[in-house]
Amino acid sequence: MSVLHAEEMWQAKAACRGPNTALFFPPSHFERKDDRENRESKAKAICSGCDVRKPCLEYAIRSKEQHGIWGGLNELERRPLEPG
Repeated sequence: MSVLHAEEMWQAKAACRGPNTALFFPPSHFERKDDRENRESKAKAICSGCDVRKPCLEYAIRSKEQHGIWGGLNELERRPLEPG
């Protein structure tokens, strides 16, 4: 099984799939701090019950995702987990 195929498998099981996908990424317009915190809180609540949270977070760290909620963490929370 290729790495790409394995990644597709966990993504297909992700709780974030569907109509709430926008919660996981900042909008293209200015977002006030309290709006961002509210959006991220809702996204993280979805992540908390996700069966593939760990591979999602590992993917984000490995690919150095710079935006969005991945595996229940935002970009600032993931930064200390990134290797050297």
